[in-house]
Amino acid sequence: MSAIGILGAGAFGTALAVALSANGPVTLWGRDVAFGRENPRLPGVTLPEAVRPTGELDRALAPIVLLAIPAQALSTFLRDHAAALDGRAIVSCAKGIDLATGRSPARLIAEVCPAATPAVLTGPSFAADIARGLPTALTLACADPAAGHRMQHALSTAALRLYRTEDVTGAELGGALKNVIAIAAGAAIGAGFGDSARAAIVTRGFAEMTRLAVAMGAQADTLSGLSGLGDLILTTTSDQSRNFRFGLSLGRGEPFAAGVTVEGAATARAVAALAAGKGIEMPISAQVAALAEGRRGVEEAVEALLARPLKEE
Repeated sequence: MSAIGILGAGAFGTALAVALSANGPVTLWGRDVAFGRENPRLPGVTLPEAVRPTGELDRALAPIVLLAIPAQALSTFLRDHAAALDGRAIVSCAKGIDLATGRSPARLIAEVCPAATPAVLTGPSFAADIARGLPTALTLACADPAAGHRMQHALSTAALRLYRTEDVTGAELGGALKNVIAIAAGAAIGAGFGDSARAAIVTRGFAEMTRLAVAMGAQADTLSGLSGLGDLILTTTSDQSRNFRFGLSLGRGEPFAAGVTVEGAATARAVAALAAGKGIEMPISAQVAALAEGRRGVEEAVEALLARPLKEE
């Protein structure tokens, strides 16, 4: 049996399988793995022999299980397979907040699989870069320091460097909230507002991210690291980011590619509810939620932001 199993054969799960196979056999589970040695979701990448694709979930249940499952599908997946997953080290790779419950991935894991060790793998990364073996640094968050140390070494390679933290809340919120700001940045560029507007959105968006995260028990320093600021920089400046591209389409008034998961759209709605419940001002996130739901156009959203009272930074 492989020491590492990856559940979810999308682009990111496949990329992780390719990267981690440098350390030994990795089992990759997906509902449809009839793609031979090349996954069409990650074109141009040949799976090494050490990657073992399977359509049978039981074959991928290793001591360390990485869940490369979209955030909005995670709750259902965990409940469907709770008995098989419980008791293992479960590492979520999702970046989002469950819209139905307001729960983060690690919290969902802890609730559904109480005997498991929840962890989170997050940070600035694109699947294509990881699969090509390009240098990438990520955050591994685990509240259990001993378990986190073991997973850090098991999931690091020569090109994939993991930094460890016990601040699971901060790492998760950094990864989730940056997607919301990426949509806003993309919308600004798509609407032709320019790079100065994008810089303002990124800066004020980071302030929003930190404000909510700290209110929910995170450490501010975590948001300044890879899982917050690092990921924010990447996703607000690159066309490889689905959230940024979604924002571009909103700004241009164009339809977005059907079937492409945009975690930030659902996260914006979840964040709006969380912030309202805690009395926290998150104006950019609120406008992104309105944009994603079609309640407001880009120009209206910008006008609303510019009409806010002047204040100290």
